[in-house]
Amino acid sequence: MRMLKNDFVKYAHDEESTEEQEETGWKSIHGDVFRFPKNKSLFASCLGSGTQLFALMVFIFILALVGVFYPYNHGALFTAMVVIFALTSGIVGYTATSLYCQLEGTNLLLTRSLFSGPLFLTFCFLNTVAIVYSIAAALPLGTIVVIVLIWTLTTSPLLVLGGIAGKNSKTEFQVRCQTNKYPREIPPLPWYQGTIPQMVMAGFLPFGAIYIELFYIFGSLWGHRIYTIYSILFIVFIILLIVTTIIDIALTYFQLASKDHEWWWRSFLFSGSTGLYVHAYCLYYYYVLSDMSGFMQTSFFSYMACICYGFFLMLGMVGFCTALLFVPHIYRSIKCE
Repeated sequence: MRMLKNDFVKYAHDEESTEEQEETGWKSIHGDVFRFPKNKSLFASCLGSGTQLFALMVFIFILALVGVFYPYNHGALFTAMVVIFALTSGIVGYTATSLYCQLEGTNLLLTRSLFSGPLFLTFCFLNTVAIVYSIAAALPLGTIVVIVLIWTLTTSPLLVLGGIAGKNSKTEFQVRCQTNKYPREIPPLPWYQGTIPQMVMAGFLPFGAIYIELFYIFGSLWGHRIYTIYSILFIVFIILLIVTTIIDIALTYFQLASKDHEWWWRSFLFSGSTGLYVHAYCLYYYYVLSDMSGFMQTSFFSYMACICYGFFLMLGMVGFCTALLFVPHIYRSIKCE
């Protein structure tokens, strides 16, 4: 905030000066900072899926805090997740279509399958493994039919209705500065300002805020522990969101100050990188802290890859929404044509 305040004072002084001076810092890219990102369809789909998963987390926390889930009844939690995921399909359709219409287009097919597709393929593979090994985790044909009916009769119509609502509520993307016709060339940046090094830095602190709770959560999912302190978990979730937004704002500012205007995808990747740390911790937990081994147990632990992927989408959405509030705010404070 001190650096931003100094920038505002400096730019205000330059604007009051009668002499023409070359623009520097993040002010110099005001003509490119609101340029739409590449792969707009994929970007909007990622944000829509992340919004749905965030809504799913919020509803699960509300049900947990009011005492709906009993310690020894894991089935109630999984059932609630399936039902809420199906009912929140309208959110992903509305969010993705509304944003993508602002970016001049629309796409629902990719939005529908971005998260559900890998999850469904993983389920089919693991259910086949369970049938081969004749274990209780194998779902019968009737249960699979019910899940398919829920997907067909609930998820798809809500997704389409949400997409229609998002398209009808289309508004112009509000920008403070007019976008140049041709993109500005991005100057060479130091190696530590590359996408991958920045993702490594961005995901470390948010992961550090939650890794202790991950041990108890994994012990409940894959061990014999019973997790009951949902209130503490909710507090940790709030801390995670706060740290994620602060880190994303800081890295977005440093990126713009380096005259790199391609902040859309990077703000998403910065925050979503915490999901990669969680996946790395999953591997550590499996090979070091757990007693699981063999093809069957290794296969079922691959469910964690889908969970970490969902974590990536959800936190990426949070980070981008934070950047989308931050960037117009700082450019609102300067005069630009």
